[in-house]
Amino acid sequence: MTFKPDIHADDYGYSLNTSKDILDCMKDGYLNSISIICNMPSFEESMDMLYEEIKNLPFLPLISVHLNLVEGDSVYNGSLQDYSWGNLFIKSYLWDKDTFEYLKKEIKAQIYKVDEVVSKCIDIAETNHIPVKQKGIRIDSHVHTHLIPIVWKALIEVIQEEKLNVEFIRNPKEPIVPFFKQKSLVPKYNVVNMVKNRILMFYSGKVDRYCRKNDMDTMYMWGLIMSGEMDIERISKIYPDMEKYCERHKRPLEILFHPGLALKEEDCVEMNPESSKAFNMSDNRKIENKAVRNIKTVIDRG
Repeated sequence: MTFKPDIHADDYGYSLNTSKDILDCMKDGYLNSISIICNMPSFEESMDMLYEEIKNLPFLPLISVHLNLVEGDSVYNGSLQDYSWGNLFIKSYLWDKDTFEYLKKEIKAQIYKVDEVVSKCIDIAETNHIPVKQKGIRIDSHVHTHLIPIVWKALIEVIQEEKLNVEFIRNPKEPIVPFFKQKSLVPKYNVVNMVKNRILMFYSGKVDRYCRKNDMDTMYMWGLIMSGEMDIERISKIYPDMEKYCERHKRPLEILFHPGLALKEEDCVEMNPESSKAFNMSDNRKIENKAVRNIKTVIDRG
């Protein structure tokens, strides 16, 4: 079978302009899949915009629940959340039962909220004879929080208790070897992102085990070491080695982009002030948008 990576965009629903940028990529047929955030103020308007445009899409991309536990309002109880990657990590090892029970309720609420809109998207697509491939629920998360032990345990309990038909859970398991094949690029990698790569690799084994047990693909993901800076120039140089690595290990590859730009005037209390300005409102989002629009040329060239 010919190797064909999944070109993915995170954060649909983060802000209205973020959603517009992603939707434009969808209309041009550049995205195989997207993730939807359902706990930000622009969610309803973003979904209405998508519903209206589905009839104009070449196909309906696969749609994942983008669990958001570090920004936005709680879907479960409506209050503003106060979690970070760090304190969820600490609560995993000090074991905070109250946090665990809250996470189960919040994760369940977000999954069902997105599943409802995905079902509506599929209905609209099928009514308008737009190709659809999705069969079940797909799950990933904002800043990959679902790999944090307390979050992972809560997620798996929700899936089991609700008997959810899950067809995909993202494993942010990013091979590090292809990045070092191009030695001239090594000094340009962000050290913090390298550390994230190693931390998530450490926790990725449980996702592999769960996927094997439940007949889902064990995957690789590309989008950590270059997170926020997925530019087409470096992608072009790294891609041949990444393709060979994935083929050798017989794993499909998700290439993760953030092609949607949040505007400064869209800033709101539900957004983390540091991450929104450093990442979601960064001009690097324009660079990633450009990469999405050019990556098929890179893939075809191999």
